[in-house]
Amino acid sequence: MVRGCTDADTIPKPPWSVRKQIYISHLSEAPASVRLVSCCDKIHNARAILRDYEALGEALWDRFKGGKSGTLWYYGELANAFLRFGPAAPSDELNKIVVALETRAGVSRGEARIPEGL
Repeated sequence: MVRGCTDADTIPKPPWSVRKQIYISHLSEAPASVRLVSCCDKIHNARAILRDYEALGEALWDRFKGGKSGTLWYYGELANAFLRFGPAAPSDELNKIVVALETRAGVSRGEARIPEGL
């Protein structure tokens, strides 16, 4: 279960963008139990990001290797993938949180990109 929810278990880890793209792709064939745990984890993470963004503003993005654009891209793509592959109710919840985060950040789904060099 843990391995299925991990974006890389090799040392050294592949570059950030490669790990994230592979992880998103893997969701289409992951067992339903892995998708459920992963989606719930992403819900928790997205809520924390939104809460911290409200408190810290733009300085929040310095915490993330992908920065603002990469992080918003990743969570938008995760939300899209979970909406396609399930689980249904948690996917809807994740999408609502990501939409709130995108709205707060002033970025529409699909506008955020992976920064060069990641």
